[in-house]
Amino acid sequence: MNNRGKPARTRKPPARRVDASKPPAGQSATGKAATGDAATKAEPVAGTDGDCDTEVCKTAALLTKARVALEQFIDVKIDDDGALSFMHAGVPGAVQAVQLAEGLVMLSLTCVVAWDRPAGDDDLAARLAMRAGDGLFGTLGVVRTQAGYDVTLRYAFPAAGLEPAALGTLMMLVISTASQLRSELLPT
Repeated sequence: MNNRGKPARTRKPPARRVDASKPPAGQSATGKAATGDAATKAEPVAGTDGDCDTEVCKTAALLTKARVALEQFIDVKIDDDGALSFMHAGVPGAVQAVQLAEGLVMLSLTCVVAWDRPAGDDDLAARLAMRAGDGLFGTLGVVRTQAGYDVTLRYAFPAAGLEPAALGTLMMLVISTASQLRSELLPT
């Protein structure tokens, strides 16, 4: 009851917007887990607990979750368009999020394994074909350019229900495969 004797109204608090460029509560500016009171009082990221109902909010929340998950292993940069980018063992990569249908938000992870490989390298196609059959995480792509061949490893998956530790492990399986493939293609 309010002070006029009428039943008090309850209002649902507005959904918080997620700014992927800022670390969530409980994270330091470097993306590492905070310690002490800040770590134990961390608030959930908007969109991860059901309070997010727009495509923009859902994709931003998933990218924030992906950033936190990847920062357990590597440094991550947030690009102007909201995508995440990183470098691992000489392999540049990017993570993007997209909602394909209601309830189906996907993460797309792309690693550029090699670029401008000589077009005369006839063995390259055979090695890539053999390697493609060995991989469980990701699809190898080869594009011929004027400068030679570019090789990518791509993996797209629904990630909404994954916890950060599992999400980070899954993404690192793809990223480490790309790094291993790069070392095989570009021996030192």
